[in-house]
Amino acid sequence: ENIDAVSSQASSVIDAGTNAVVFQVLLNSFTFEKALMQEHFNENYVESEKYPKAVFKGNIAEKIDFTKTGTYKITLKGTMSLHGVDKPLSVPATLIVEKGGLKLSSEFAMVPEDYNIAIPGAVRDKIAKQMQVTVKCAYKPVD
Repeated sequence: ENIDAVSSQASSVIDAGTNAVVFQVLLNSFTFEKALMQEHFNENYVESEKYPKAVFKGNIAEKIDFTKTGTYKITLKGTMSLHGVDKPLSVPATLIVEKGGLKLSSEFAMVPEDYNIAIPGAVRDKIAKQMQVTVKCAYKPVD
């Protein structure tokens, strides 16, 4: 069974002066097609009352000229904090520099067990071993 969850309540900041990047999302903001899946996700897996957010703090590994429009293949390197566990994470991304802002997108896999998220044996065969994560952000400059 395909299990998809979407949140449009994530926030992110890029500091063009330091290449620092931060992403965060409230875990209970993810919506699922079936309410029972959403309930299990929040109560049994990510325990969103105890661990309310997933946070990535890191940097863009490459030197980027944020004044020059274009599309850049980049690597985000930093630490993912999820379910009380901090792990190094390095993922590929695409950064688009446009007049008036930036767009960033990335797709990568995460393993629930890496973050001490236990999958009960009864459903282990129904849930993928890896979670596919898709991130799409639009940024506007701050004066």
